[in-house]
Amino acid sequence: MTRRACVIGYPVAHSRSPLIHGYWLREHQIDGDYVRHEVRPEAIDDFLKNFPASGFVGCNVTLPHKEAAARNVADARPVVRALGVANTLWLEGGKLHADNSDVIGFLAHLDDSFPGWPVNTKHAVILGAGGAARAVAYGLKERGVDRITIVNRSRGRAQQLIAETKIDASTAEFDQLPELLPSADLLVNTTSLGMKGQPVLEIDLKSLKAGAAVCDVVYVPLETELLKKARERGHPTVDGLGMLLHQAVVGFERWFGVKPKVTPELRAHIVADLIKSDAQ
Repeated sequence: MTRRACVIGYPVAHSRSPLIHGYWLREHQIDGDYVRHEVRPEAIDDFLKNFPASGFVGCNVTLPHKEAAARNVADARPVVRALGVANTLWLEGGKLHADNSDVIGFLAHLDDSFPGWPVNTKHAVILGAGGAARAVAYGLKERGVDRITIVNRSRGRAQQLIAETKIDASTAEFDQLPELLPSADLLVNTTSLGMKGQPVLEIDLKSLKAGAAVCDVVYVPLETELLKKARERGHPTVDGLGMLLHQAVVGFERWFGVKPKVTPELRAHIVADLIKSDAQ
C-alpha cells in the first residue's frame, strides 16, 4: 500500500519539499508519495484534528501553520513544547505526533559548512524574531553558545520570544547592529528580507569581526545580497538550502522507515530547479 505524506501551508505552491522527498523515494525505491496540500488558515485546526482520516501518514508544516501544528497534536517532542512551533508531524498509534526539525536542519548544515564552529562561537547575533529565529536560538544555546542577541525591528516581539521560550538571550533593535557586530562570531538572518520578491536586507558589514561566519535561512536566491557581501569581505558563508535539506531527513525517516542522506547529488538536483525557476 502506497504511503502518502505531504507539506501543508498557505500558500504552498512554492515548496521544494516534494522535490526533496520525491528524490529520496526514487533513490530508495519506496512505494510512497509526497505532495503539496494547501490548507487555508481558518481550516487548519479542523484539518489537524481530523488528520488520522486524511489518508496521509504525516506531513511537513510551513507558514503560517507551525504554531497550530504545535497545539493540535497528542504528543510533541520537548523542542516543540519549548518553542511553540512544529514543522514535522506523523501518525503513531493512530495519534498525531510533532517535532521541530528546523533545529536539527540548521545545526547539521552549519556543521557541514563550518566545521568546528561551536569552539569559536562565543557571541551569535540573530536577525528576526519569528519561528526560524526560535529554532536557531534554541539550537545555538543547545550547542553551548554563551551569548545570543536577538535583533528585531519590534523589540517587543524579540522580548516575547525570550519570555515564551525561556532561552537565555538579550534583545536589540537594528540601529544597534554597529555596536554588536564587532563582537559577533556568527551572524544569522532569519527574516524574509533578501528573499526573491522581498526588500533587500540593508546591513553594513564593515564592523563585523574578521572570521565571523554569516548564515541566511533564505534559499531563494541561493546567494542573497547579505551572503554576497559577506563572501566578498572574506567571511565564511552558509546558505539556507542546506537547512531545508537536512530538516527533511527527520520526516522522511518517520513516514517511510528509511533515514536518507543529504548528498551533493540531492543538493545539485534542488539547485537545478532553483535556477530553472529563476529563469522563468
